[in-house]
Amino acid sequence: MPTPLDRATSQRVGDFWSWNLIYVAPFFAFAALVTGVAAWSIWGQDLFPSSDPTGDPDTWTHDQCIAWLNHRNLHPSPLATTAELLERIKANLRVARDGNYGATGRQN
Repeated sequence: MPTPLDRATSQRVGDFWSWNLIYVAPFFAFAALVTGVAAWSIWGQDLFPSSDPTGDPDTWTHDQCIAWLNHRNLHPSPLATTAELLERIKANLRVARDGNYGATGRQN
C-alpha cells in the first residue's frame, strides 16, 4: 500500500503544484500584502523632507510662506496675500517664554 510520501514523490510536478497552490497561494498573497504595507509605511512618507525656510519670516517669499504653513498642516488659502500668510506664520511662531509647566499648567 503506497504511503502519502510515495504518492507525493510519484506524482507529476504539474499535478502536485496545481493542488498545492490552493493552500500556498493565500499565504503568499497575505505575505505580499504585509510586505506592501510595510514598504509603504517606510517609504510612502517623505524620507528626506524639504527643509523649512530659515531666518526672519518678513524676508520670506510667498512660496516659502506657503511651504512653512503646509509643513505644519495649517492649510494656507491660495488667495491669501503674502502679508496675510506672514500674519498667520507669526501667530503660529509665538511660544510661551515663561516656561513649560507640563500637563497641569501649574508651576512647581
